[in-house]
Amino acid sequence: MTVYFIGAGPGAADLLTLRADRLIRSCPVCLYAGSIVPEEVLAGVPEGAEVINTARMPLDEITTIIARADAEGKDVARLQSGDPSVYSALAEQARRLTELGISYEVVPGVPSFAATAAALGHELTVPTVGQTVILTRVSGRASAMPAGEDLATLGASRATLCIHLAAHDIERVVSELVPNYGSDCPVAVVAFASRPEETIIRGTLNDIAAAVQQAGITRTAMIVVGRVLGAEGFPDSYLYSDDRPRDEHGRTIPCMH
Repeated sequence: MTVYFIGAGPGAADLLTLRADRLIRSCPVCLYAGSIVPEEVLAGVPEGAEVINTARMPLDEITTIIARADAEGKDVARLQSGDPSVYSALAEQARRLTELGISYEVVPGVPSFAATAAALGHELTVPTVGQTVILTRVSGRASAMPAGEDLATLGASRATLCIHLAAHDIERVVSELVPNYGSDCPVAVVAFASRPEETIIRGTLNDIAAAVQQAGITRTAMIVVGRVLGAEGFPDSYLYSDDRPRDEHGRTIPCMH
C-alpha cells in the first residue's frame, strides 16, 4: 500500500501529469483539499472509490483515514493543489506517515507560479533584468514567517517575487515592497490561474491594491512583482547567441580558461 501525494496542478484538469492522471484513475481511496481541487480533476476516480473532502478535517483525522486504508491494503491518492513541494503541508503529513511506517510517494504537479506566468504570457527570468525568482508568502493565520523572510528583507534583492496567499492583504504587500522596488514597479495579480474564472489584474505598486480590491480578489491568487514584467530592450539570452560555441549536436562547448 502506498500514499501518493499528487500535485493536482493549478486547477485545469488537462494540466495534470500523465502519472497523476493514472494514479487518480487507479487508487481506491482519494483525499482532496476541497474547492482548491476542482471537480474536473476528480472525474477520473474509479467507480466505487472512496472520495473524501478533507478541507475541514484536522490532520489527525486525515491520518486516521490513511491508516485505515493502509490496514485494508488500499492505495491512497492524496491530491494537493499545485505542486506538493510548495505550501502543501506535505512535511506535516509525511512526518506522521513515517511514524506509522506507511510508505508514500510524491508526484510533482504544475505549480501555481508556473500557471500564473503562463496566464501572463511572460517569462519570469529576463536577460540582464531579472534572473532570480523568490517564492514566498506573508505571515497570517496559517503560520508566521521565519525571521529574515519578511517582504522588506526579501525585497532588498529586487528579485522577481511570486507571493502566495496574500491577495487579501494587498495593501500591506505594497507598503512593504515600495521602499525597495519603487511605486512604478510592474505588478500582476492572477486569480484562479488556468481555470475558467481566471482573472488577471495588471498595474504598478502605485495602483495595484485599489484594482485588486475593486475586482474583489481575496484568495486563490498569486501576486507577481518585478521589473521583468515590463522589461523592454533587453539582449537575447546566451542560449540563442551567435557567440555561443556549439558542437555538431548544438550543445554548448565549455570555455577553457
